[in-house]
Amino acid sequence: MKRRNLLAVLLCATLASPLALAQNAIRLSTTTSTENSGLLAVLLPAFEAKTGIKVNVISVGTGKALELGKNGDVDVTLVHARPLEDKFVLDGWGIERRDVMYNDFIVVGPERDPAGIKGNKDVLAAFGKIAASGTRFISRGDNSGTDLMEKGYWQAAGTRPAGTNYVSAGLGMGEVLNMAAEMRAYTLTDRATYGAYKAKTGLAILVEGDKRMFNPYGIIAVNPAKHPGVNYKGAKQLIEWITSPEGQARIAAFKPAGEQLFFPSGSR
Repeated sequence: MKRRNLLAVLLCATLASPLALAQNAIRLSTTTSTENSGLLAVLLPAFEAKTGIKVNVISVGTGKALELGKNGDVDVTLVHARPLEDKFVLDGWGIERRDVMYNDFIVVGPERDPAGIKGNKDVLAAFGKIAASGTRFISRGDNSGTDLMEKGYWQAAGTRPAGTNYVSAGLGMGEVLNMAAEMRAYTLTDRATYGAYKAKTGLAILVEGDKRMFNPYGIIAVNPAKHPGVNYKGAKQLIEWITSPEGQARIAAFKPAGEQLFFPSGSR
């Protein structure tokens, strides 16, 4: 009798384990900047320790991150392209969007600065100079938040580097920074990823401070009405935690080499 009872308990545990595992894990799609900067390596272990929920990260451009949410391949997404985020929610794919943090974009390039843009506070004027100088510019070319912002700057400036001087890489931010260093080219980057790659690339910050380069991040749960299989409960817990005073304090305290790379904006 005892043996049969033990086997029954083990069988129930085995049958329940996939559900238990699903409830104790969430899939997060996010941008390369949150991953490459090292921020997630600081934030997620604290969340996991507090809740017992494992976070599995897929780090891609914002466009792809939202597409994963649309397909129900993730439970929650942390991105930085507000027009795309608003459309994602408006179309019914996401719910519970909240502001999390912000940083800014910067234009970086070779220290010798052949286009003469160093110290410029107007990103559109700087882009115009890059296009006119005949120097190379490396674009993300991956439909990320950074890529969309960059394309908007070229459109507003009414110009773009010609021919082979404009390189559409189709790569993440870290890889693009490496390419810019190797090719002595300019690129647009978020400040956080630049900070992580600065020593490796030797690229200099040449343009910063334009209000058009403000870069906010938002977190959105995938709508369980669209995809009943998503772990909405776990996603909601991450959203609540990362916008709580504890989560926001950890974002503010993230200062590699003493420099704050993200600024909290989600405390309620």
